Amino acid sequence: MSTISQPPASASHESAWTSLLRIREVWASLAIFAMWITVAVASVWGPDAVFHSNGGNSSTIPLGIFVALSASIGTWALAKYALGRAREK
Repeated sequence: MSTISQPPASASHESAWTSLLRIREVWASLAIFAMWITVAVASVWGPDAVFHSNGGNSSTIPLGIFVALSASIGTWALAKYALGRAREK
């Protein structure tokens, strides 16, 4: 004979996807994903940064490089803060 365990009376009856909204790692992953989608969009459709010198020389750098640098710093900081706390528990 087997028994079926019943959930405690204080258990909430929220659906599975709403319980995911309370998890810190989910929000961190979505934020990192959004940063890199922004990098992709800025790289494909973004303008170029054009620099001119007094001597008449100019250099052109795609704006996606600057956005990617910011996103990598942001990814590092967010991953360290949001995902690094899982090791403490």
